Amino acid sequence: MKKTIMVMAAVIMLTAANAQENRVTAKTISVNGSAQIEVVPDEIYVQVDLREYTRKNGDKIDINSIKNNFLAACKAMGLTDKDVTVQSYQGYDNNYWANRKNKKQNPDLKASISYWVKVDNINKLDALVDKLDDEATQNFFIAKATYSKMDEIRKEMKIAAVKAAKEKAIYLSQAIGEQLAGAITINEPVEMNNYPQPMYANTMMKVAYDNASPALDVDFKKIKIQFDVNVVFGLQ
Repeated sequence: MKKTIMVMAAVIMLTAANAQENRVTAKTISVNGSAQIEVVPDEIYVQVDLREYTRKNGDKIDINSIKNNFLAACKAMGLTDKDVTVQSYQGYDNNYWANRKNKKQNPDLKASISYWVKVDNINKLDALVDKLDDEATQNFFIAKATYSKMDEIRKEMKIAAVKAAKEKAIYLSQAIGEQLAGAITINEPVEMNNYPQPMYANTMMKVAYDNASPALDVDFKKIKIQFDVNVVFGLQ
């Protein structure tokens, strides 16, 4: 029995030594791969704030007329119900404290409404701006700009980053006379860019020109998408 136990202990020690030797002598190469692309936004969301107003002759232009005119202008551009959505709807009394002090029974309440309008290029944005009612429009700005096929682009860039890592591993291993084996670990590629929200290239979105030279052909700032990945390959 004692002899059997000693033999088993020797086998275990030899196995552990071989395992340790294999771990020490296993050859690997760890490389980083990167891939990036720039795309022009094709989903541009513009917020338009409209409010009732009073003309010089005292006539008040109500919110229903303003809404109808605005939606008709959007429809004339080829926009659909899916492209125009209501963001907020509210009322505001510009003379609240004066009316309260004078106990005015019929305060001049101005109703307002905010829309998000989605367009896919800068030309449609310019067309939208041209159709805005200057009196009713209180404000407008780009709320968001993105790319419609962002998920597909991200998938393609992840694949490209892994392929770039493999290509790098091949020429680095060849430099020391080694051959690349299969991948041991692949970390999911990480998006490196916390890119800023693309903004309209021209800060003045609506400008009147008198005998002006032709405008520059400007476009939105491109979105840069970049992925980095770490891959460990075996060497043989």
